[in-house]
Amino acid sequence: MSRWKCGIEGCDGRFEDVESAVIHQTVDHERHECKVCGTVVPEGYFAIRHAFDEHTRAEFVRAYDADSSAVRIREDVKDAVEADADLNSVVETLREQGAL
Repeated sequence: MSRWKCGIEGCDGRFEDVESAVIHQTVDHERHECKVCGTVVPEGYFAIRHAFDEHTRAEFVRAYDADSSAVRIREDVKDAVEADADLNSVVETLREQGAL
């Protein structure tokens, strides 16, 4: 069984490694417009990273009508990806594919 799933609503994608999951999210899904600042970012991990690195948790909660549980889920996803992924390799692959 694959360890990583896409996690984007409506997608059943499963992957052996986190790098493949993040690349899939970036290449195969629509971009996400941040409801706090309007920046357009790749859906999935990169959208979560943008929200929590660029904005406060309170801004996220207000903009997305979220609760503390939604924040914790996304923080857990961000932490898990960053603990396991070679993000430099992901960015290099995405640049080579013209996706960044």
